[in-house]
Amino acid sequence: MKSKDVPSKDVPNKDVLSKEVNRLLPGWLTAVVLVVLGLFVGIPLLYIVFASLNTDLGVARGEFFPSSISLDNFIKVFGTVPLYGGLVNSLIASGVTAIVCAAIALVTAYVLVRFDFPGRLLALRALLGMQSIPGTMMVLPVFVVFSAAASTLGVQVIGTRWGLMLTYMTFALPFSTWVMVTYLRGLPRELEEAARIDGASNLTVLSKVVLPLAWPGMIVSAIFAFLLGWNDVLFASVITSPENRTAAMVLQVFLATNEGGAIPLYGQMMAAALICAAPVVLLYLIFQRYLIGGLTAGGVK
Repeated sequence: MKSKDVPSKDVPNKDVLSKEVNRLLPGWLTAVVLVVLGLFVGIPLLYIVFASLNTDLGVARGEFFPSSISLDNFIKVFGTVPLYGGLVNSLIASGVTAIVCAAIALVTAYVLVRFDFPGRLLALRALLGMQSIPGTMMVLPVFVVFSAAASTLGVQVIGTRWGLMLTYMTFALPFSTWVMVTYLRGLPRELEEAARIDGASNLTVLSKVVLPLAWPGMIVSAIFAFLLGWNDVLFASVITSPENRTAAMVLQVFLATNEGGAIPLYGQMMAAALICAAPVVLLYLIFQRYLIGGLTAGGVK
C-alpha cells in the first residue's frame, strides 16, 4: 500500500503539468495572446462607453475620447425610442422562458438519466439533432404553424407575448435538457437510493434530493435560455407586434430609422446598447460561481 505522502506514478504533480503547459505554449507567448485578445474585446467596449458619453457631432468626427462627458444620452434615449417597454417585454419573455426551461429540463433529464425505457437513446439523439437545426430554417414553419392555429383553432399566437415565449422554449429546451443530463450524470445515486429505502417516492426524491443538488446545472440552463430570448431578433421580428417588441427589436428599429440623416444619434445608440447589455452582465456577475460549477460538472468522474 502506498503512503499518502508519496505521489502516485499515475498522477502527474504540479511541476510536470506546468512543464506540459509551457511546452504547448510558452509563458511569454501566452501573455501576448492574452493581451491581444483583451485589446480585441476591450477597445470596442471602451469605444461604446466613450461614445455614449460624447455628443453626436463628436462621434461623427471620429473622436475616441469624448471632448465633453455627459450622461444626457442615457436620459434622452428613453424619450426617443420605447426602450423601457422593450426592456420590460424582454425581461418577461426571457425570464419566463428561463424558469420554465430549467424546470422542464430538470424533470426530463432526470427521467432520461435515471430510468431505462424503450426510446431513451432515441430521445437523447433527437435532442442533440434539434440543436443542429439553424434557426433561420425554422422561421417560416413556426410562422405557418402559428398562423394555422389562429385560423383553425381561433387562438391568436402571432403578436402575443406568450407566443414569443413558446417559440423561445421550443429552441431552448433541447440545450437546457442536455445541460441537465450532463449534470445529473455526475450526481451520486446513493443519495437517491437511501431516500427510496426510507420510503420516498420518485417525486419526493426529485424535489427533496435531486433539486437541491441540481441548482448549479439549472442556473446554467436557465441563463442560456435567457440569453437565447434576450439576444433574439429573428423570431421577434416575425412574431411580435409593435406593442410587444423586445429590447433587441427596439434597437434594430432605432438603428434603421437613423440611417441616412445628417448626423445620426450615435450617442443615444451606444447608450441604448449599454442599457440593453447591463441585465446580462449583472446576471453573469451574480451567478458566476454557479456557472463555473454547472459548466464543469460531469467533466471528471
